[in-house]
Amino acid sequence: MITLLKSGVYYYDGKLIADDEAGAAEIKRLGKSFSRKAGQKGTISYSILSAHNSGDDQNLKIKFDSMTSHDITYVGIIQTARASGMESFPLPYVMTNCHNTLCAVGGTINEDDHVFALSAAKKYGGIYVPPHMAVIHSYNREMMAGCGKMILGSDSHTRYGALGTMAVGEGGGELAKQLVGRTYDIPYPEVVAVCLTGTPRNGVGPQDVALTIIAGVFKNGYVKNKVMEFVGDGIGNLPVDFRNGIDVMTTETTCLSSIWKTDDQVRDYLKIHQREGDYRELKPADGAYYDGAILVDLSKIEPSIAMPFHPSSVYTIRELKENAEDILAKTEEEANKAIGVPGIAINLRKKLRGGELYVDQGIIAGCSGGTFNNIMAAAYILEGRSTGDGVFSLSVYPDSQPVFAELVKNGGIAKLMGAGVIVRSAFCGPCFGAGDTPANGEFSIRHTTRNFPNREGSKPGEGQIASVALMDARSIAVTAANGGRLSAAGDDDVYNHRPAYFFDRSIYDKRVYDSTGKPDGKTELVFGPNIKDWPAMPELTENLLVQIVSYITDPVTTTDELIPSGEAASYRSNPMALAEFTLSRRDPGYVGKAKAVKVLEEGRRKAAGPVPTEIETLYAKLKTIPGCGNTKAEQAGIGSAIYANKPGDGSAREQAASCQRVLGASANFALEYATKRYRSNLINWGILPFLVKDSSAFKTGDWLFVPGARRALLEKTDTFPAYVLGCNTDRITTIELSLGALTDTERQILADGCLINYYKH
Repeated sequence: MITLLKSGVYYYDGKLIADDEAGAAEIKRLGKSFSRKAGQKGTISYSILSAHNSGDDQNLKIKFDSMTSHDITYVGIIQTARASGMESFPLPYVMTNCHNTLCAVGGTINEDDHVFALSAAKKYGGIYVPPHMAVIHSYNREMMAGCGKMILGSDSHTRYGALGTMAVGEGGGELAKQLVGRTYDIPYPEVVAVCLTGTPRNGVGPQDVALTIIAGVFKNGYVKNKVMEFVGDGIGNLPVDFRNGIDVMTTETTCLSSIWKTDDQVRDYLKIHQREGDYRELKPADGAYYDGAILVDLSKIEPSIAMPFHPSSVYTIRELKENAEDILAKTEEEANKAIGVPGIAINLRKKLRGGELYVDQGIIAGCSGGTFNNIMAAAYILEGRSTGDGVFSLSVYPDSQPVFAELVKNGGIAKLMGAGVIVRSAFCGPCFGAGDTPANGEFSIRHTTRNFPNREGSKPGEGQIASVALMDARSIAVTAANGGRLSAAGDDDVYNHRPAYFFDRSIYDKRVYDSTGKPDGKTELVFGPNIKDWPAMPELTENLLVQIVSYITDPVTTTDELIPSGEAASYRSNPMALAEFTLSRRDPGYVGKAKAVKVLEEGRRKAAGPVPTEIETLYAKLKTIPGCGNTKAEQAGIGSAIYANKPGDGSAREQAASCQRVLGASANFALEYATKRYRSNLINWGILPFLVKDSSAFKTGDWLFVPGARRALLEKTDTFPAYVLGCNTDRITTIELSLGALTDTERQILADGCLINYYKH
C-alpha cells in the first residue's frame, strides 16, 4: 500500500527518480543534470516559504497571510498579545466558536468567552464566527485558504494543503508573536514527497488513506517536523473534499505542515466558494529535490480502523474481523498500559458476539469527518435502511452551516434522519471529549481526528472508561446499517456518487462579524468573571534548583495527558483554575507537589521566614560540590519539573505548558520532544526544554541543581553538567544536559521567563 524510500528523490515529468546509483543512471539516460541544492528550490514548499520569508534560506522568518483560533485558545492569545503591546490585529484573524460551544460546564463561562471574542474582533479588527456556524478548519477552507498562502492556527489540525495553502498549527505564543509584528522563526524544514497513484477502490474514503499513511510513518518518525508535499497523478482521481480529509490528518504523522499539487478541481472548489481569484496552479519544477518519499498506491488501500489509543494503531477492517480475538487482546494490553490507572481496564473482547465485533456508538464529525462528501456518502449508504433501536447510535455533525443547508436542500439530511441518525450542528466536541461521551465500558467508532485516552470524555480516575476507534464515514455508515456490527464499506454497498455542491455565502454574510483592517479602539473588551490575566512569571536566575515532581515512562506522552480536554476546556481563560487539571488523569498528585515547590520559591523571592529544612539540606549538599559551595539563595531559583520520555504528541494548545508554568515549573526533561509545537510552547512560557541521555539518573522527588543555567543558555553552550541531589539520600550524581537548537530570540525568551516578559523588556 505504501512504501518509504530510504534515499532522497528528484521529481521529473510527474515521476520520482531516486537519488541513488540507479537514479543517477536514469537521469543520465534522460540527458538531464540535477543537483540537490538547486532542486530544493524547485519544490512547491520552497516557493511558498520563500515568498513569506524575511530571513535567509536556512533560517526562516515567516509572516503569515492570516491566522485562526477557536474558543479554547483565542482568549489566552489575545491576553498575551495585549500584555505585549498589541493595539490592533495586523493581519486577518479568524476566531471560531466550535470547541466550547456547549455551556454545560461552569455556568456562563463558555458563552462569556464568545462575548469576549466578539468585543475583541470589534476592538482590534478581526473575524468572529458565532457558535454552531462552522468548525474552525471548515470555515478557513471555505473562506480563507488559497493557493500560495500561509495560515497559522492555534489548533494542531491547521491544515489546508489540498487547497494550495501551507498551514501550520502552533501554540498560542506563536500567534501572539504575529499579532505584535514578529515572525515565526524556524530552520528550513526538510520536504518529503508523498506520491499518490491509482484510484481508491469502492468503499475506501479519505480516513482510510490517512490512517494507512499515519501507520507507515508515525512510529519511525519519517516525517517528523518536515513538510509533506503531495504529488502524483493519483491526486486527480480524488475530489477536493477527499483530499481535505487526508490532508487534515497529516497532523497525526507529526509533520510540520503539508502542501498539495493543485489542479482544475481546486479551481472549481474555489469558484464554488466565490473565490476563483485565489487559485493558481502549484506544481514542482522538473528537477525538484525531496529529502524522502512516500509512495502510496490508492488502489491497494482497504477500509481501515485505528484501534485505541492512537491513530497509528491501524489494521484493515478485514484483518480485524479475521483475527478479532488476537488483535483485541493486543489492543487491550497496549491500551491499558496507556491508561495507567490501577483497577481500570478496557475490555473489548466482551464486544465479540458469535465471532463478530459489535460497537456501541458511531460519530461522523469535525474537520475530518463532517465534510459534504463524507456525509453524502453515509446518506446514500443508509438510505432506506435503519440504524436500529438498540444500544447502537449514530450522530452526524455537518462541519458548517452552508454544508448543513446544502444537505437539507439535496435531501441528504432526510436520508440520514430517515435511517435513525441524529443530526447535529457544527461542533468539534466529539473530537476531544466534550460531546457524545459513551457510557462506561462502551466502544465508539468515529470519523474524527484522534482517539487518545479520554478523548471521548471518560474519566478513568473516577472509575470510568470508554474507548474510541477511528474509521471512515463510509464504513461507519455500513456498520450502522448492520446495527453496530463492525463492517467495511464496499463489501455490501456501492458508493460512487459525486454529488454537486452549491455554497451559499450569504449564510456567513448574515451572521459572521468581519472588521478586518477596521479596528475600533474605543470598543471595550467584555470580560466575564472567569477571564483572568496571566500571573507574573519570574525570569531565569543564574542557577536553577528543580525538583522532579512527576516522572512518566510511557513511550509517548500526549498533550491530553499533560492537560486534559473535555470539561477542563471551559476553564482555559482562567490560568490558575485550569492549572488545577494539570496531569490530573495521568498523575493526580502532580498539582499538589508542584504547588509545594512553588511555595518554596515564593519564600525564596520574598526572603520571608526561616529557611525550610529541606532547602537547608539541599544547600548543605551543594557545599560538597566543587565550585558550588558559595551558591546563594538569590542566585538559584527553585522550580518544579516533569520528566517524560517523549512528551508533546497531539494538540497544539499552549496550556500543556502554561499550566505547568503558573504552578511554578521551570523545566521539562526528556529524551526527545514529540513535536516542535510542544517544545515551542515550553519555550514561550519560560520552561527550559532540557534533553537528557540517561533518564535512570533521577526519579520522582529528586532535586537537580543546574549551576550557571542562565549563562549556559545565553552563551549557547552545547552541553553542561547538572547534579542530581537524591531524595532521602546523600548521593550526588553528575549528569549532562543540553537544550537542543534554539534561536537567539528563544534563548532570550527563556532568560526573561516567558514571552510576555520578553516583550515588556
